[in-house]
Formats: sequence, C-alpha cells, structure tokens
Amino acid sequence: MAIVVGNLVNTNCLTASKSAPSLSKENFSCLMGLDHNQAKSQIALKLAVTADDVKNYSDVNHAKVKLQGKEVGIYEQRGAAVMKAQKLSSATSAVKAISDHARDIWSGTLEGEFVSMGVISDSNSYGTPDDLLYSFPAVINKTWKFVEALPINDFSREKMDLTAKELAEEKETAFEFLSSA
Repeated sequence: MAIVVGNLVNTNCLTASKSAPSLSKENFSCLMGLDHNQAKSQIALKLAVTADDVKNYSDVNHAKVKLQGKEVGIYEQRGAAVMKAQKLSSATSAVKAISDHARDIWSGTLEGEFVSMGVISDSNSYGTPDDLLYSFPAVINKTWKFVEALPINDFSREKMDLTAKELAEEKETAFEFLSSA
C-alpha cells in the first residue's frame, strides 16, 4: 500500500499510481486525515467533547458525537460553545494524521465507523468523475471500500463538484507537464 502526503496530494498520488501501472490503483491512497482530524477537533471544541467522541465525519451532515453517553447528530447541538483554536502544531497534526491513516490501513476501521480517505474515484456512488484521487468516506478491512451513497445536501454537492473540477484541472496540468518532460 502506498500512502502519499504533501501538497497537491491528490494529484501526486494519482501520478504515482499512473507511474506504477503494474500495481492496482486500489493500493494507492493519499492523506486526507489532516483535514479530517482538524474538522473533528473543531466540532469537538465547539461541543465541549473530545475529538474521539466525534465519529463518522465525512462532512458535518454525517458526523455523530457522543454527549453524556448518547450519540447525537451535529446539527442537534447548534447552540454549543464558541469554537476554540486547535491546540496542536501543524507538524504534530500532520504526524497524527499519518499515524491514524497507517493505523486504519493496518488495523481496519472499527465496526460501524468510517474515515475520510483519498482513494481512486472509479465506480463511486457520489457522482465524482472516475480517475481522480478524491476524499471519500471509507471503511477498511484489509482493503478499503467506499461507504456507499450517504445523502448529500446541496451545499456539500456544490463543494464536492468544485473540488472535483479543481482536481481534474490539476490532473490535466500535471499530466501535460509530465508528457512534455
């Protein structure tokens, strides 16, 4: 399994997978955990819980939080405390995200939970064009699988489509550069 980190991580991972055609595209993933962990931390701070209490974050519409032993949706707690600044340095945050990603690949995700993972978009149920490395909700048990067909609201759809467009443009630029080198 190849894990790619670094800016333009999606395009770098796609380029790496294209450069190793003898390896399955499913063996490549890129680090989405930094954004994932930062979002979970911000939600946790806002709700005065720990980041470990925030489960199944793919966007705020699907996150679940344990409050006083009960699991509730994020939007049920709109009036929670004002968001505080994240306490970890960017380097520490990146190391934790890499560690979490490697742990999830090695040990799998817990039953009933999923993570955000940058993987090949082929045959996804979210309308994202094929042949992009894109962040999807995934479950892992020796190999990753998409969490299929979570409902997507209009706001999230708009952001997802914009991200796909940007990634397709990055891909085109990168591959044009590589083909001329």
